[in-house]
Amino acid sequence: MEKKPKVAIIDYGAGNVRSLGNMLTFLDIPYEITSDKTKIKNADRIIFPGQGHFAQAMEKLNSSNMVSFVQDVVSDGKIFLGVCLGLQVLFETSEEAPNIQGLGIFKGNVKKFEIGKTPQIGWNKIKTTENNSYLGDDYFYFVNSYYVCPENKDIISSYANYHIDFCASVEYKNITAVQFHPEKSSNAGIEFFRKWIGK
Repeated sequence: MEKKPKVAIIDYGAGNVRSLGNMLTFLDIPYEITSDKTKIKNADRIIFPGQGHFAQAMEKLNSSNMVSFVQDVVSDGKIFLGVCLGLQVLFETSEEAPNIQGLGIFKGNVKKFEIGKTPQIGWNKIKTTENNSYLGDDYFYFVNSYYVCPENKDIISSYANYHIDFCASVEYKNITAVQFHPEKSSNAGIEFFRKWIGK
């Protein structure tokens, strides 16, 4: 029998972990929602969720001594997925909290949409790039007022459009991170998780 990968969803108090857990349960993938660093290190794949404000997420990561831990886990090559704010905090800075440093795993910043009602809420179609392993040109569910601007455009794996074209996801080595919520994106999200898990 094929061994199923074990997934750790990092619980640092700033993520919508329940819907991610529901998706993994649907796919019959064993997972644990945990802040235990040993359990996270021992997992085959890691999901880094995020929801809310950039400053609050970084404050929670700092208060739980998770900043250097997440940086180390990523640099060690663990298969890693960032979701929503979990994408934005991988960058250096954000207009949402100009004086707060992000994780700095990627160079670049996070900007606010200047046109249109924010947050954008609802289904938006993505257009994938050649740097993409898991996504199709499908509709995914977004809730965001901000978008990432990577310094290295080669890491972008898809774009979406909300008055402007913006980066909807990145992929680099072991890291995949998405602005949308694949766990709330119906069949497109299911297919994404299946590919990322390796089912």
